[in-house]
Formats: sequence, structure tokens, C-alpha cells
Amino acid sequence: MYLQIFLESSEKIYIANFDGEIESEFSKFGDIPDSYGILLSTIRFEGDGAILIYGSNGFFKYSYYGETINRQKLKNYEMPDRSFKTMGRGMEAVGNRYLYINQEFPPNRDYSKKSFLYDLHLLKWLYPDSGEIEPFIQFPEYSLFRNGKLFFRSAWDPAFHVEDGYIYVVFGLEPVIYVYQDTFPYNLVSELPIQFKEFRNFTGTDDFTFEIEAFFDRFRSAFVENIKKIDDLFVIAYFPGYDQQDLSESNENKSPQEREAFLEKIAKKYPNRIAIVDSTGNVINDFVPEGLEPSSMLVRDGQLWMMEKPNEEEEQDYFRLFRVGLKIENQ
Repeated sequence: MYLQIFLESSEKIYIANFDGEIESEFSKFGDIPDSYGILLSTIRFEGDGAILIYGSNGFFKYSYYGETINRQKLKNYEMPDRSFKTMGRGMEAVGNRYLYINQEFPPNRDYSKKSFLYDLHLLKWLYPDSGEIEPFIQFPEYSLFRNGKLFFRSAWDPAFHVEDGYIYVVFGLEPVIYVYQDTFPYNLVSELPIQFKEFRNFTGTDDFTFEIEAFFDRFRSAFVENIKKIDDLFVIAYFPGYDQQDLSESNENKSPQEREAFLEKIAKKYPNRIAIVDSTGNVINDFVPEGLEPSSMLVRDGQLWMMEKPNEEEEQDYFRLFRVGLKIENQ
């Protein structure tokens, strides 16, 4: 079993074993014939000693040692608005295709117009063999994002899990698990409101302001960062959101020193959390996973993995991954 590591500062790719030993390293970034261009998602293992990269120049399959095995140009490609390149937020394999967030926006990109949200597709299928990209799924009729309000950019960033023919997705700051079939026409099967104890989310505004344009509320609003399903339970990583006092204080003019002190207080008061949720939406446990980064959750072979938080006091030239179990308490 192997790990692939992408070092963003140098665009180097490392292949490591589970003893932490680097077995190979190479780069395909820059002005070279087989460059993937701009990395658009996390890298995936393809089996048979190969990795798959989704980049602006297409889908590229490389060996563990950097030899190019295959390349497929993208069809109907436009430069994306954003991409996620961190553990737990990448594309997920479903047969011969990959599920990912839709990074492209419709021609109407005016955030000041409510119609923008009605034209938006939220997920997409990637087909590495053909280069095709298929955007699909829009907000359900009764979604928070169909309440006639305006929202900051990326307020709806999907967190998703796909398993056994179903897609389980949460749209950013809306605390609802929507369940879709993963085959056309992608019917909405059910919706499950999550009964968080504290989830202070932004619910939209009537007026388009600079704060909305600059999406400051992305860092103050409650937000679901990741969702994974283990057996009949959902494991959800989320930020609980500022309380009203801190929300008001965040809008005050502050000196650089006051701003730094405020952000330090916020980091300690509102760490990202893990909620374990049953099939009715009830939260049966909620905790801060000490020393681990909740948003990094991923499932491989039915096992849940998380990344260790970086040491803020001391720079380290390594990182660690942990296989974790679920702690369930009777309420």
C-alpha cells in the first residue's frame, strides 16, 4: 500500500510507503510536454503502479516514477473558479468516472443577482477516458439557497460522500444531508436535516454589500467541511460559527495587535469539530478530535483516516496519518 504526497510549494509528487519511506519523487509542473498544467484536484491512485492527475491540460496517468502512461485532453473546459487540493476534499472514484465539485460557473456570474443560484450546477462527473465533464445537480426546491436571499461566494461548497449507488452531499452552510442517486437523472431520494447542538450559519441577506462580495462570512459562519459515511453513521466535520457577540466584534475597527489577539481567541474558542450523526439526523456524539484535522477525513477500504494537525510551535519535515475509530456515546 502506498501514499502519494503533493508538495504545493514546489509542485513535487512523492510516492511513499506506509513505513514513511519515500520510494520515488518527480515533478510534472512547468513548461514540459507532459505537464498537467494547473492541478485541479487531489491526485488519485489508479492501480497497476499508476496515479491519475486532473489538471488544466487534461487527465494524465503517470507511473510511480514519473513516466507518462496516458493523456486525455479535456472537453468543454473553462478555467475553474477554485479547486481543492487538500486531503479529504478531492475527487472520488465511481467506476470509470470521478465525482467532484463543479468548479465552473454559469455565464451569469453576477453574485448580486439572485438568479445566479438558480442557474448553478453543484457537482460534476469527470470521465478520464474521454475527457468529458458532466455538471449536474442543482439546489433542491426547498434548499436554504432558494430562499430568495443573496449569499457570499462559495457559501454552498459541497462536501460529499458516494457509496452503493448514492451520493450524500451537504451544501456548505446548509445543515442538511441530501441523498441523490448516482445515475441519470440523479433523482433526489431523501433529505436529512442535521440536528447540530450549535450551528450558527449565515442565512442570506437582501442587499449585496462589500462584505458579501469579499465573502468575509465564509470564515464566520457555521460550515460543513467534510462528510463521510461509515456503516449507518455519518461522520461530519464542521465549523460551529461565531456567536452574536463575536460576530459583532469581528466587524469593529481594530489595530493590527487587537486583530491578532481577536483571531487567537477565535481559534481557541471555535475549533473545527466532528459530529457523529445517525440515520435520523440526530447527533449522537460531538467532539473536537485533539491533534487531528477534521476536514482531512477520507475513507479507504471502509476505514476512516485523518491527518495530524501541524505543530504550531515547531516546524516539522514530516506529517502523520491516523486510522481512527468512531467514539459513540449513548445520550
